[in-house]
Amino acid sequence: MKILIPVDGSDSAVHAVEHVIASRGWLKETPEVFLLNVQWKITAGNVKLFIDQDTVNDYYREQGLLALAAARQKLDAAGMAYTFHISIGTPAEAIVQYAAEQQVDQIALGARGENTLSTLLLGSVVNKVLHLAKLPVLVVR
Repeated sequence: MKILIPVDGSDSAVHAVEHVIASRGWLKETPEVFLLNVQWKITAGNVKLFIDQDTVNDYYREQGLLALAAARQKLDAAGMAYTFHISIGTPAEAIVQYAAEQQVDQIALGARGENTLSTLLLGSVVNKVLHLAKLPVLVVR
């Protein structure tokens, strides 16, 4: 079984990781875990005039690794293998696209993300994933 866990650095995302770790005991086989962090694209407008693409890419990588750190530590401590990826774009769409690319069987995500302001302004990433996904989505509280 392949499970995608989108991770934004929030406690809620870590709870989803903990749930997947705990569930390996009752699953028939240890799941293949994919961690995904999605960074909002910041290179809009005139930003490219002042900051080169390598600097922007370094920023994405640093922020993505920071957001993934707690989830990776939990999986490492549990002795579970995983792969991780940092994507750039709109979170819900990037999550569903990555799930399709990796042919995962399930998406497990936390009920609330890191940024409540963006949730209020842009709508819930969880709701968008539920709407867009063509595969089972487990929402962990």
